[in-house]
Amino acid sequence: MPLSFAGSLLLSTALVAPSSAWAQSTDAGAGVSPTQDSQPSPDAGEEDVEISGPGAGGQEIVVRGRFIPNTLRANTEVVSVLSSADIARTGEGDIAGALERVTGLSVVGNGFVYVRGLGDRYSLALLNGSPLPSPEPLKRVVPLDIFPTSVIASSVVQKTFSASYPGEFGGGAINLTTIATPSEPFFNLSFSVGGDTETTGNLGYTYFGSRTDWTGFDDGTRDIPPLLNAALNSGRPILPGADFSLDELKAIQLELVNAPTTVLQRNDNIPVNWSAGFSGGTTIPFGDSELGLIASANISNKWLTRQTLQQTASTLDLSGTPASDFTRVITDNRIVVSGLLGAALEFGEHKLRWTNLYIRDTLKQARLGIGTNINTFQTELLEQDTAWFERQLINSQLVGEFKFDALSVNARGGYANSQREAPYERGFTYVRSTVDDPNNPLGRKFINDLGGSSQGAASLAFSDLNEDLWFGAVDLAYELTPDITASVGYAYSDASRSSVRRAFLYRAPGIPTTVQQLRPDFLLSDASIQLYDIFLIETSAQDGTAAFQADLTTNAGYFQLQINMAEGLNLNAGVRYEDAKQTVVPVDLFSSGASAIVPTNINNDYFLPTATLTWEFLPDMQLRFNVSSTIARPQFRELIAQVFQDTDSNRIFRGNPSLQDSRLINAEARYEWYFDRDQRLSAAAFYKSIDNPIETFTSNSDNLVNSSFANAPKATLYGAEIEAVKYFDMSNWVDGSFFASRRLLLLANYTYTQSELKVGPNDVTVVNGLSSDASNFFIDGAPLTGQSDHLVNLQIGLEDTERLSQQTLLLIYNSDRVTSRGPSGQPDIFERPGLRLDFVVRQGIRLAGVDAELKFEARNITRTKYQELQEVGDNRIFYNRYDLGASYSIGLTANF
Repeated sequence: MPLSFAGSLLLSTALVAPSSAWAQSTDAGAGVSPTQDSQPSPDAGEEDVEISGPGAGGQEIVVRGRFIPNTLRANTEVVSVLSSADIARTGEGDIAGALERVTGLSVVGNGFVYVRGLGDRYSLALLNGSPLPSPEPLKRVVPLDIFPTSVIASSVVQKTFSASYPGEFGGGAINLTTIATPSEPFFNLSFSVGGDTETTGNLGYTYFGSRTDWTGFDDGTRDIPPLLNAALNSGRPILPGADFSLDELKAIQLELVNAPTTVLQRNDNIPVNWSAGFSGGTTIPFGDSELGLIASANISNKWLTRQTLQQTASTLDLSGTPASDFTRVITDNRIVVSGLLGAALEFGEHKLRWTNLYIRDTLKQARLGIGTNINTFQTELLEQDTAWFERQLINSQLVGEFKFDALSVNARGGYANSQREAPYERGFTYVRSTVDDPNNPLGRKFINDLGGSSQGAASLAFSDLNEDLWFGAVDLAYELTPDITASVGYAYSDASRSSVRRAFLYRAPGIPTTVQQLRPDFLLSDASIQLYDIFLIETSAQDGTAAFQADLTTNAGYFQLQINMAEGLNLNAGVRYEDAKQTVVPVDLFSSGASAIVPTNINNDYFLPTATLTWEFLPDMQLRFNVSSTIARPQFRELIAQVFQDTDSNRIFRGNPSLQDSRLINAEARYEWYFDRDQRLSAAAFYKSIDNPIETFTSNSDNLVNSSFANAPKATLYGAEIEAVKYFDMSNWVDGSFFASRRLLLLANYTYTQSELKVGPNDVTVVNGLSSDASNFFIDGAPLTGQSDHLVNLQIGLEDTERLSQQTLLLIYNSDRVTSRGPSGQPDIFERPGLRLDFVVRQGIRLAGVDAELKFEARNITRTKYQELQEVGDNRIFYNRYDLGASYSIGLTANF
């Protein structure tokens, strides 16, 4: 049938990329604002197109489609987009791993994303444009490794601030978009299995716990028993004497779960990793309207064993015997369960979308370590720890997008809850002499006298964190003229966190030497408790930091103009007003009427201007210039002097109620060249000036590494980045049918960053209300924590353009980055991430008449070690060093 040239072009585009031309929007930036700059989705600026022409027999042929411009190019701000195809190509199981491939991004610790060397406090995480609470005690930023890639359709990283975004926008905003309603019904089943060379089939340690631990849910074994629960809620510290009698303390202990949470078991054959899941969806037409439904559920069960060297230094030049020197074997069993349920209604130009997300991330950890402590002369320590950490996120949000000719309205609201529970954190320390002593009847045997001296100890802790977040916003955009669009908006959020940690030590007035040698479950058995008067002492009652309540309420409004000043010249400028009240208050659990901890009350408001000028000086080339002012607030946990132990690093963290907000001035210039479809070259230079940056500093005390937080006077950060994406058609390169429909992908990006702390002779730093010389904590010219000078990402892939067949080699390199300021004049502690090489294969197959995808992954082929250390010349102290090994997995997804 004869069609017009335009109609033929549209139809051919649909055939080449049907998912782009016909699939329903995934709305990667949905919910942020109705303006183009804040909807950096794969279909930002999309337009419905209808083309008609005469057909055979005089009939009219009508072709309908959707024109989708290049998001990176069309957006008024600087963005990086990870589409579902990009995420799938990396093969990563969680979104943090996939984001590590984006220019200028690095992932530190457990899924915290750093943008251009700025710590996670400077990165804003959103889900469908709405804020998220964190289940982490030390963070207000949600760790992105809890988000399985199976529930994320796309991710947008915006690096320049626009007024429609929250003001806590230091390095950038990461907007995750959940999978949306489908263009046609589908149902997928997936399963994978894998392991790594250091863990799978090798030695590790674990403990029983409960029968349902493999699901990530405890069967009730770890519930707080009735007597202890009553004691915890009594308003009295659990101490012997006037508060509780010895018989009452014995009764409490006899109810506590013992052997299932105490006995450490050697496992010479750690199991394989596995995951399974399903997703499905359909669209139901209602006249001119459509209702889309989608659901997914996934579970993964993974093991990781690390034999880590953990040391602390005793001298400034790191020479001599370390203050502490331990080798620990740590085995983590991590189970992640997720579910998503969504519905979307489209009627005319309007959309309503309801999304519900559930994620539960459980870590079952067992640790066994042996080493020395300079404070315990001629002794060796054996330390055993068992723990169970439950992190959970529930998010429900409703988004409405309405279009009325020149007026667009975007409204959104919802509720999110995050929780972290850690019942039965147990720790045991046994001690033995390293010298022969004929007068010592125990000789070189490990003993634990529960006496509170240097002859051993046993501890127990229960902690609970709960955070509720209510949020709502509305945005209005009105097209004043074809070249000018004005936007206004209001946003409200209220985050309320409660945190309680009740910690105890076991004590005994004197137990026989034969009992002191018993393993932990026998040492604390019912018989031992009854015979030797073993009792509990609550240590969290001593400093008034057992519990705190934290709140952050923000009210914000903005005004923004988008102006097409001339052909190819666009200005997006606006100002955001943000008022925030942040409080962190210790909870007086024991009605003592006073606390040594000073509450924090920060009440600030800001005007945050921003402007981005985009100049398309050639049809495929453009320049961008941005300048803005943003802020960064201290996180809840950093503002309370409550002790918290990070079990991975074996460090004690304590907050600083004197922390202040940080202010940032940001500037960026960028060149972009879009020389072909999905192909580009970009280069940028950026600069940031930060007043009162919050930095971590470290001190050593009693064999423990203590970390806290303080405002440095000032810092600057500057750098440059370059990215190139190029496809090469291989059909003319090599003869043979294998390459006839294949193309070669080369994707490379590099980021260079430099940062410096500015510490003058008269600068002061306030810690817990006391002013001190800033040079006592920070060194002038030192880099910001978390900043790597060099970030390199390279992808080399082979792809079939006619069917699913991808083979991708992925390389990442991060140079050294500081993790904490050095204690007491020692050099800074830094991490050496190094180089990591991965290989991912995705192949479409037919299996029993069903379309399926087979995926093979090889990770860390280079077997790069994890190293966190101090260094002076040839002297080194390793805070953490362990082999990661290479990991391999194979998975199958069936598409029905």
